[in-house]
Amino acid sequence: MLPLLKLGTLALRTISRPIARRLKVEAGLHPRFRDYIISFAQANYRFRTNIQRRLYGRATDVVIRPMDEEKAVGAAAELLGELVIFTVAGLAIIFEVQRSARSEARKEEQRKQEIEAMKQKGTDLEKEVQCLKAKLQEMEQLVQRRSWLDLIRFRQSPALEEHKSARF
Repeated sequence: MLPLLKLGTLALRTISRPIARRLKVEAGLHPRFRDYIISFAQANYRFRTNIQRRLYGRATDVVIRPMDEEKAVGAAAELLGELVIFTVAGLAIIFEVQRSARSEARKEEQRKQEIEAMKQKGTDLEKEVQCLKAKLQEMEQLVQRRSWLDLIRFRQSPALEEHKSARF
């Protein structure tokens, strides 16, 4: 089951690449979506440029020229494609972690049940030992009473009386 699952996630990641490419193409063709991704790409470009300027110690209060529309569409489409691939890979990792956690939880539950069964068996054996000890003690008492009774009977036997009188 596990190899098939891993193979399925790999296939899903592989399939996501052509889907991402198709999204890139379609993103440039639809007018409303094109306007949206151009504004998104321009905001991303300004953000990256400001970060780079800060890293290199340059002034950040300057006006940043916007990218031309074709570059913005290409950058946004590329970002969208990478986002699709990253999302699919992230979901595959989350699924794998959850599956592993469920598997580990089942194993832990099984271990708990085995420990509980061992405890119950230990308790049952302890009760059985106590019962056997009680029976043994009862039998020892019976043996002692019987030996006392045998001793008393032996002393009262007529053969013993005859033996005693013959000796004296």
